[in-house]
Amino acid sequence: MSNFKMSEAELAEKFQQRIDAEQKIEPKDWMPEKYRKNLIRQMSQHAHSEVIGMQPEGNWILRAPTLHRKMILLAKVQDEGGHGLYLYSATETLDITREELVEAMHEGKAKYASIFNYPSLTWADVGAIGWLVDGAAIVNQISLQRTSYGPYARAMIRICKEESFHQRQGYEALMVLAQGNEVQKQMAQDALNRWWWPSLMMFGPHDTQASDDGTIKSAHSSQSMKWKVKRESNDDLRQRFIDQSMPQIEFLGLTVPDEEMKWNEERGHYDSGEIDWEEFERVINGNGPCNRQRLKHHKAAHDEGQWVRDAMFAYKEKQQARTTKTA
Repeated sequence: MSNFKMSEAELAEKFQQRIDAEQKIEPKDWMPEKYRKNLIRQMSQHAHSEVIGMQPEGNWILRAPTLHRKMILLAKVQDEGGHGLYLYSATETLDITREELVEAMHEGKAKYASIFNYPSLTWADVGAIGWLVDGAAIVNQISLQRTSYGPYARAMIRICKEESFHQRQGYEALMVLAQGNEVQKQMAQDALNRWWWPSLMMFGPHDTQASDDGTIKSAHSSQSMKWKVKRESNDDLRQRFIDQSMPQIEFLGLTVPDEEMKWNEERGHYDSGEIDWEEFERVINGNGPCNRQRLKHHKAAHDEGQWVRDAMFAYKEKQQARTTKTA
């Protein structure tokens, strides 16, 4: 039956059948408008996070302790810019322009990961970002390689490989500090103390927690999982991150800043304390330590790069004019 002869309800039913059958949805396929908007929200937030995430690490490129560390950090920050490019390009397949995506972020209509609104105060923070922040990202992004939207899933394959390098780089940097003198060990511990809870917040609110108990729950998880945009719940992903991080913390000889953290033999997982959801709300709503600074910097860089975009479009128009003339 042709799509032109099917009702909206029939198209939606056929679409869900394809999702349930693990078929990838491609840009030219019919999709519900809510699915498209859901993807734009999630993918653009992901793209914005990659680009804004360049700032706290880029802040340390000129202050890296050795040439070796500088080269590694330069490569890592460049990778993050590339990840943003892949994801913006994938989002543009949903009939929205990059200009619209960036404008939405500048106007506060689109968000990015709350983690990047925290300052990088010492060199140890660069290690903590690589180890914890990129480690949390990998846990989430591995499942996104199986997301239902084809362009998003394919972009995640390369991104995950590069993020794995970033995570190892960060852990190795902290390992050197943790095995150093007392001042260096304290730098490593201090970075862990400051980045642990924000890293757990990266996975988002609880998925099913009742809202009348003082916590918040995700507004998008249920539908995203039905459409298999997301493959696993926020809480399951967060638990996996905790379980894989605790042995690494113990190996470094550091202490997790959570007095309630302990191994639960019956569950086969670590039990942990509750996240400060009031802080989470403050940061995602624009009141974190560096929210205004991050956006101000991005806007300035965007404006300064306008001449590059103008030159690129002028060249494209000139080439099109030549093609038309010779046709």
